[in-house]
Formats: sequence, structure tokens, C-alpha cells
Amino acid sequence: MAQGTVQVTHTGTSRWRRRTGEYASLAAALEAAGEGDVLTVAPGTYRENLVVQRAVTLRGPEGSPGSVRIAPIDGVPLTVCASAVVQDLHVEGQDAAAPAVLVEEGTPELLDLRIVTRSAAGIEVRGGARPTVRRCTVDNPAGVGIAVLDGGGGVFEECEVVAAGQSGVVVRGGAHPRLERCRVHHASGAGLSATGENSSLEAVGCEVYEVKGSGVQVTGRATAHLTDCDVHRTTADGITLDTDAVLTLADCRIHDIPENAVDLRSRSVLTLTRTTVRQFGRNGLSVWDPGTRVDANQCEIFDSTGDYPAVWVSDGATVVLDSCRVHDVPDALFVLDRGSRADVVDSDLSQVRNTAVSVSDGATAQLDDCRIRDAATGVWFRDHGSGGTLSGCTVDGTQTGVIVTKGADPTLERCTVDSPAEAGFYVSAGGRGSFHNCRVTGSGGYGFHVIDGCRTTLKKCRTERCARGGYEFAEGGPGTSGGGPLVEDCTSDESAGLRSPAHETAVETAGRPGLLGAIPGQRTTEQQPLAAPAEGPEQPARPSKAVLGELDTLVGLESVKREVRALTDMIEVGRRRQEAGLKAASARRHLVFTGSPGTGKTTVARLYGEILASLGVLEKGHLVEVSRVDLVGEHIGSTAIRTQEAFDRARGGVLFIDEAYALSPEDSGRDFGREAIDTLVKLMEDHREAVVVIVAGYTAEMERFLSVNPGVASRFSRTITFSDYDPDELLRIVEQQAEEHEYRLAPGAPEALLKYFTAIPKGPAFGNGRTARQTFEAMVERHAGRVAQLDEPSKDDLTLLYPEDLPEPS
Repeated sequence: MAQGTVQVTHTGTSRWRRRTGEYASLAAALEAAGEGDVLTVAPGTYRENLVVQRAVTLRGPEGSPGSVRIAPIDGVPLTVCASAVVQDLHVEGQDAAAPAVLVEEGTPELLDLRIVTRSAAGIEVRGGARPTVRRCTVDNPAGVGIAVLDGGGGVFEECEVVAAGQSGVVVRGGAHPRLERCRVHHASGAGLSATGENSSLEAVGCEVYEVKGSGVQVTGRATAHLTDCDVHRTTADGITLDTDAVLTLADCRIHDIPENAVDLRSRSVLTLTRTTVRQFGRNGLSVWDPGTRVDANQCEIFDSTGDYPAVWVSDGATVVLDSCRVHDVPDALFVLDRGSRADVVDSDLSQVRNTAVSVSDGATAQLDDCRIRDAATGVWFRDHGSGGTLSGCTVDGTQTGVIVTKGADPTLERCTVDSPAEAGFYVSAGGRGSFHNCRVTGSGGYGFHVIDGCRTTLKKCRTERCARGGYEFAEGGPGTSGGGPLVEDCTSDESAGLRSPAHETAVETAGRPGLLGAIPGQRTTEQQPLAAPAEGPEQPARPSKAVLGELDTLVGLESVKREVRALTDMIEVGRRRQEAGLKAASARRHLVFTGSPGTGKTTVARLYGEILASLGVLEKGHLVEVSRVDLVGEHIGSTAIRTQEAFDRARGGVLFIDEAYALSPEDSGRDFGREAIDTLVKLMEDHREAVVVIVAGYTAEMERFLSVNPGVASRFSRTITFSDYDPDELLRIVEQQAEEHEYRLAPGAPEALLKYFTAIPKGPAFGNGRTARQTFEAMVERHAGRVAQLDEPSKDDLTLLYPEDLPEPS
């Protein structure tokens, strides 16, 4: 039939004309039209359910978009079952069980349709239909935006889903549409969803945003390919893959995601190329389960807004990062669980607030030719079964370069750590590891720091410009792996900085010397372990009676003196019972000191250490005083190192932790004080005879500290309370200070001091004994200002302190 024109009006008389006619209904016009006919619909609202079954053109009048409304009471407003052209119509549906536009057969073209509806779907394509849909908009707050089902397909170009009560675009049942330059937003489900075997979705140049769910969801063996797409501003994960899903992302951008940017599970596979992932609240890549895999090439993951690792690999999953960048994140890569693996090649990990790479619970990581910069910890192999290989990597500007703990056993080859603040390589708690041709330069601490007798292997390693020494091998205690490190052909630019291992366990090779070969500056022809620098002669310990005598001279503290004497008597009698072959009562020596500042806690701790040394309980009896700032680092790993080092300094003496409650703040969050406590508790257990620990602080705060840390509380035998000094005792302290510095209190000065100490505020800043000493110093300063004005002062002028020398109470 030759092409003709059929005009349709909403009202008026109808009469039949074969080529051009006017019909009272669209249904009548469609019935009369033949293949190739054009139906131009006059403006108006049509309450009909249209079914297009021939290859006709159905369109609204030119120049009047939206003037033709197809709005039946129920059912499907527009059904297309042929290769027709439908253009410039406004479609409205009200049936929650039916779509607004249904395409069932053929290859129709839908152009410039606006679908405003409350239907099951805005546009539904099914069966063998392959439509081309251009410049159409769907506003469906009650259901799906676009649904392609049951083997359907087609191309959607420059279309927009402006609202959807469920997912924006749904693909299932083996369907396979292509989206080009489309926008999907304000959906209450996933932006794009593909599910089911043989279902596939291809999107090019599309944007998904403002959805109350995942931006893209691929599940149940479906596949999807996204190229040059944006996914952002979702309420759930940016992209979700589950149950054998396959997704390819090329040149895409995923950003402003409050949850995981990409989450994969259950054997799903993701391939990313030249894709950026940024501004995510949880993980950038979250990869779970055996068989799940991510391959990323030339991608960038950065600018995390949360407190989670950028890449999370667990439960046996695999991630490959090739030529990628991960930066400005809390942690870069966490690999957990046996069977999990990460392979990182020629990639940059930088600006990491905590740990760049963490490997734990039996996982494996392989890093080749990677660069780690500006991280707190470069790489941490955490526990038994965890390992892998680092080859040709550089670690620059970290607190600690590489940490190996708790039985982990990685291999590091040709790796360089430059300018670490604390240590280049740190091995403790039974960690192992093999370090071949590795190098540390410019360390603020040690180059290689191996403690607890860890059986680490070092071959052909070198250190340069390490502040505390190139190599430190601290002795392990009972229960450690023992044996110490195996060291061969390692060198340093500072022979004085090298320390021999606690146990000489040299690697023996044919014709090769053992422990530390080829050390620069070593003049002997035969290689020998280098000893630590000699220390000065130790002062002989005073007898316990002499130390207790000094304790008795302290002002006040009567209850404290009784407690210390009781402890001393218990220890002395226990020692004598052991000498007599009798059982000695167990006297735990770790103490809690509670009280205000300036009440003599540090002084008593020092004397207590001397007493224990005089009784042979401690080797040296010296005091090492620390506080939170000395123990707690700024990142995971550094705290354990600092606590271990403080404990080592106190070995043979007393470790005094002032304001210990600060290690366990009430609102701890991710505070690293707990790491210091855990490390300390383990050290106290492993080396129970080597160090006495005293924790001190305000009474109420220390009670809370002990109540929230039962592991700590169980290791302290008793609490000694240091009461505040009364005014008479403060006066005695001033009198002692005056006598020591050859001053005297003039008549009236003692009474003035008593009045002063009674009136002075006793708030949190009041320092007790410290306040008395400060008061004396202020009197001396005011005395000097007064006497300096005299031409020829007498001896009394130079020594007497008068009431007027007292400072004004603050």
C-alpha cells in the first residue's frame, strides 16, 4: 500500500476515506492503517489502550511535544508488536500490575516519548523484541523504570529514568539490551540491575546517581559491560556483584559512595581498566569468597571518606592490581583469611594514614616493583600462615617500613626502605621472614629490628644512616620461637650501630664466615660478632635498710611507707624461706599508685626499684618513667614497637607509667592505647621476672582503668594510695628545700606559709609537693629581687626568707 496520512481527532464526525481520514478513536485509525502509513495524532487526552500491530508511524503533531496524552484508566496504555515508529507521545499508566509501554515483537523505534506513570514498569521489552529507544524519559515512582525481560534486547540512546519506585533499569531472563548516553537517577532500588544466566547489559557513556540502593547490581550468572560510565551518590554500595556475576568496567568513574564503592561475592569476576574509584565511605573494592576475583589495570582508588581499607580481600578471594594508584586512604590493601591473595604489580600506594598493605589470617600478598610512600606502616604480615613475596619494592616516608609478627613468614627481595621514623624492618612475637638484598637508609630508629629471638633470615642486606643503629637483635624470652636471626653478608655504614643477635645462629656456607660478614670499618681479619657499646661502671646497689631510711625521711606518706615496708618484708622473708628449702608465698611485685600529682609517686617508685635490687629481686633496680606519649604511636604497629622498646629499657628495673588511665580513654574508638595495653600485658607475662611495672594516676581514673581492663588488673597485687599533703606537711617540704639550698625562714614566715597553703585552691592543677617546691622557688626569686637593691647585704639578708617573699595566691 502506498504511504498515506491518517489524521485522528478526539471528537467530531467520522467518515471513511481510504488515504486520508479522521477517526473518532486511535484504535479505529490503527485498525484502518496499513504498513507504512503515518498516523498523526491531534492534541488531546486519549483514554485508550493502544496496540500497534503494523509497521506504521504513530506520532503527535510537530512542534507540540507532550500535547498528545495516552492515559487509559487501567491496563497497558501502549503495546507495540511490530516494527513501528512511535514518536512524540505522552504516556500515562495507572495499573500497578502492567507496564506503561510494552514492546513485545519486532524492531520498533520509540522516539521522544515522555512516560509519566505509576505502573509496574515505565517501558517493558520482552521476548524477541529489539527496539531502538531514543530520547525517551520515564518517571515511574511506583515501579521499575525500564525492564528488559525474557530474551528481549534493543538499544536505548539518550534516555532518562528520572524516577523509579524500584530499580531504574532491570535486565533478566536472558535479556541483553545496550544503553548509550543514558541517565538513571532517583530510583528506590538499584540503578542498573542484571540478573540470571545469559542475561547481559552493556552501557556506554551512561550516568547512574541519586539511587536508594546500589548503583549497579549484577547477580546470578549475569554479565555486564560498562564503558565511560559514572556511578555516584548512591545510598548503598556503588556496584554489587553476587553469585557468579561478571562485570567489566572501562574508563568508568565511581565516586561519592557512602558504603563500598564495589562489593563482590560468591565467585563473581570484575575487570577494571582505567577506572577511578574515589570518595567512598567503606571499602573501594570489597572482595569476598573463594573464586571471586578482581583484575584492575591502570586504575586509581583514592580519597576515602571513611575509616576502612581501600581494598579488602577476604574468605579466599583474589585481587590483581597492575599499574594502579591507591592514595589518600586510611589503609590501602588488607588481605585476610587462608586462600585469599593479592598480586600488586608496578603500583603506587601513598598518603596512607595507617597501613599500606596488611596480610593476616593465612593470606598471601605478592608485590612486584611497587612504591609505597607516606604511610604509617608500609607492609605488615601479621600472623601464622600469612606471607608472600615483596620483590623490587620501595617504601619511603613511613613510621615503620615492614612489620612481621606472630609467625608470619614472608620473603622480601631487593626491597628498599627509605627514611622510616622508627624502623625499616621490624620482626617480633615469633615472626620469621627472609630478607635478601634489602636496604634501609635514613632510619630515625633501627634499620633491622628483630626481637623475641625471632628466627628471621637476613642475607646481603645493608643499612645506612640509621640513627639508633643498623641492626638490633634483642633477646627473646621463654616461649618465643628462640634461636635468633640467621644473618649472612649483611653490612652497615656504621659498625657501631650493629648489635649481635642474642643467640649466635650464623648461616654456615662453604668458605664463608658467619654472623655479620663484610662489615665496613671492622679491622680484624676474622669475622666476629660486634658487641654492643660498653656502658660505664654500674654503681653498687645500696642495702635495703639504707633505701628504707631514705624513704622514712620523706615528708608524710605514712601509709605508703607502711605498704612498702610490708612488701619488702614479704619479699625478704620469701627469699629466706627459699634459702631454707621452704615454699615462699607468691608476692606479685607490680603495683598501682593512685593519688594527685606531686604526692611522691615517682620518688617512691625509684626507691622501690632500689629496694628490689638490693634484695636480689631485680638485676639493676633503675627507673624508666613513661607516659602515653612514649608508648602510643600514630598508627597500628608503631605502638607495639614503642611499648616493647620502653619495656626493654626497663629490663632489670622498674617501668613507671604515669597517668596510665590515658591508655584507655572512655571514648576509645580506634585509639591505639589498647594496643599498648595488650602489648604490655603480654610482655609482663612472658618476662615476669625481668621488669616490675607500676601504673600511676588519679584515684578515680585509675579505678576506671583497672575495671575496663581486667587483663591489667589481674597482674597487679595491690594498690597504694598517696594522700594529699596537708598544710603542715607542705610547710615541712619548704623547710627541707630551704635547708638544702642554705636559706632560712625568718620569724613569721612559717605561719605565713601555713596560711598560704591553707588558702591556696586545691583544684585539679594543684601539685601538692610540686606546689611546695614551686612556692619555695618563687620566694627565692622575690628574695633575690629585694636583696639585689641593697649595696652591702648581710648574711641574714642573703639567707632569710620573709613573709613578704611569698607569692600572691592564684
